[in-house]
Amino acid sequence: MRCMVIDAHHHFWRYSVEEYGWIDDSMAVIRRDFLPEDLRAEINSAGVDGVISVQARQSYAETRWLLDMAAQNDFIKGVVGWVPLQFPTIGKTLEQFSNDWKLRGVRHVCQGEPDGFMLGADFNNGVATLKEFGLVYDILIFERQLREAIKFVDKHPNQIFVLDHVAKPRIKEHSLDPWRDNMRELARRPNVYCKISGMVTEADFKMWSPTQLAPYVEHVIEIFSPKRLMLGSDWPVCLVACDYAKWIGLVKNWISKLSPTEQARILGGTAIEAYGIK
Repeated sequence: MRCMVIDAHHHFWRYSVEEYGWIDDSMAVIRRDFLPEDLRAEINSAGVDGVISVQARQSYAETRWLLDMAAQNDFIKGVVGWVPLQFPTIGKTLEQFSNDWKLRGVRHVCQGEPDGFMLGADFNNGVATLKEFGLVYDILIFERQLREAIKFVDKHPNQIFVLDHVAKPRIKEHSLDPWRDNMRELARRPNVYCKISGMVTEADFKMWSPTQLAPYVEHVIEIFSPKRLMLGSDWPVCLVACDYAKWIGLVKNWISKLSPTEQARILGGTAIEAYGIK
């Protein structure tokens, strides 16, 4: 029996230069709208059954927009949105989403924040509120922020965290250290899951190879185990370096030597568990 395949990380947007200024000339291929009808064609061709939509702008309005699209498209199984994490107003903010059961998590773009941001009192008081609403927190950081992320996670031992993009290691530089040791330390926290996603865009867009990425995948399989790993495409961002079906196929190939049960965890079971997908 085929397992359910869940793409645990993708984005939607209506493109504008003002709101997506980070899409530079090297990423010109994604300077257009990406909407549910576009992704539906991709997942059908790749054998993916459902997806989790993740915020691309730090906007309350975008969170509502993602939830509206999820309500209209059954293949969108959940949303990781953005809300202002200021305490104590976050409780009232989240109450406004109490009937939107597809809101499964919250994310802030910590990779763009100054050192020390993840250890700030206001931010941590806001994150501490998420468990009350049954929400996951997605961690988006660069490799250099891993030590800070470990201290942040340790403040919330009962909160479920999902690390995006294997913490964005310096793949273009063929660098495994100190990412390797810091990831091993983070993985010792049983409340942290990890997405195998966003890797091709940390490599050279045109010169990367599956062999170059394999050591990073092998390491996260070792330290997190399949029970805490999940598949993510990072579509449409991945399109600057790799098409959707190719990435899904690469992940399936990397995990092909695992047992069927372990493969099923990475391809869908872990995401269903971590995000509480119905």
